[in-house]
Amino acid sequence: MPKSRDVQAQRELLSNATWQVLAEDGLPGLTLRAVAERAGCTTGLVLHAFPTKKALLLHARDLLYERTAIRADAAEAASAGAFDALAAVLGQAVDLPHGHHEESRVWVGFLAAALADNALAERHRAANRSFLARIRRLVAACRPKWTDERLELTTKSLVALVEGLNVLAAADPQTYPARVQQAALAAALAELEAPPA
Repeated sequence: MPKSRDVQAQRELLSNATWQVLAEDGLPGLTLRAVAERAGCTTGLVLHAFPTKKALLLHARDLLYERTAIRADAAEAASAGAFDALAAVLGQAVDLPHGHHEESRVWVGFLAAALADNALAERHRAANRSFLARIRRLVAACRPKWTDERLELTTKSLVALVEGLNVLAAADPQTYPARVQQAALAAALAELEAPPA
């Protein structure tokens, strides 16, 4: 029986290989064989950890969520106050200067695949709702006197902005370079930071 640390090491190896395949070849290129080749192992080892391509795909979607959640946690923790935290979390969610081009392309691929796959759609909704809850909490900390309706509209508008920038920049980075993304996000945040009317 393999030791638990060996199983964890194999899973990490396969997770990294899965991510590399997705980043370079997209969802159509994600096959058990491609992951095995990238990991330098047999397809049997991949099948042991992920018995089907669907299991591999769901794992990869979870991996994307984990990576972005860890980065959002770090951005929030390093911030001085509510406005700084909101700007930092939203800023890391778009490509901006962070170099998350691969994640943006992978995210768009998962979004497209979710339209025809209930399990992926559920994963997408869960991740999106978690992000919405985080942003709503931060917006409420910035504007504690706002009504629930205004908090919800502002939250969804900010999330739609960063997710829209991700989609557009993934397909057309020349039209939506980092400076355009930064300016769009800064404009949205300036409205929120303005003194209440």
